[in-house]
Amino acid sequence: MPPKAEKTAIVRLDRDQAERQLVEAAIALLAADGPTAIKARTVAEAAGLSTMAVYHHLGGLPELVQAIVDRGFRDLGDAFASAPASDDPVSTLFSMALEARRFAQANPHLYDLMFGLSTRGSYRPVQPTESETRGRVDNFQNAYAHLVDACQRLVNSGRVRSGQDPAAIAPQLWSAVHGFVTLELGAHLSPFADPVRQVLLPMMVNVVVGLGDDPQSSTASHTAALDAAHAVTS
Repeated sequence: MPPKAEKTAIVRLDRDQAERQLVEAAIALLAADGPTAIKARTVAEAAGLSTMAVYHHLGGLPELVQAIVDRGFRDLGDAFASAPASDDPVSTLFSMALEARRFAQANPHLYDLMFGLSTRGSYRPVQPTESETRGRVDNFQNAYAHLVDACQRLVNSGRVRSGQDPAAIAPQLWSAVHGFVTLELGAHLSPFADPVRQVLLPMMVNVVVGLGDDPQSSTASHTAALDAAHAVTS
């Protein structure tokens, strides 16, 4: 009788609500203890649910890991969108880079999991079926679209060489930012007193200048974005 009562309780729980509770609990555990903390029983207990809720509502631990990754990309998209608006497209792009860095520093284990830099033991985000693939690609692309749109504004501004494809510029910029963030999270930039000003800023200036921007204007735009970010946090 008790197992039957438990199963009834699980069925009556709204799937979206259960998934939300499980994912939020898992992200909190991930932040506190790293990927090894993501266990069905541990997450369910933290969410105030039965262990069976992980399997009933999500399918299992791999699906839970995928739900965590999906949530991470939605939050990254929100971070991009929260970058201060500016009439200067170069400043806007660097503000977005700083927001991505802030997100990664606030959620280092989540960031690693999102980009495959860590896994929960043998559990990886579940391989989607063909019908599910589009939705999961969209979770990344919806976040990434903010960056592509900003690159479109950069091209439209005339600051870089005309005729360039914003969809090709965006991964160049993101590769630079992602590389910096990954190195910084791994403490590989600890020799620098101010890695953002000493490494990230000049690197991004170099990338944008390579796209055709004026070196002095590019430096001024990036510095203005960094100074504005510091003013907000100080």
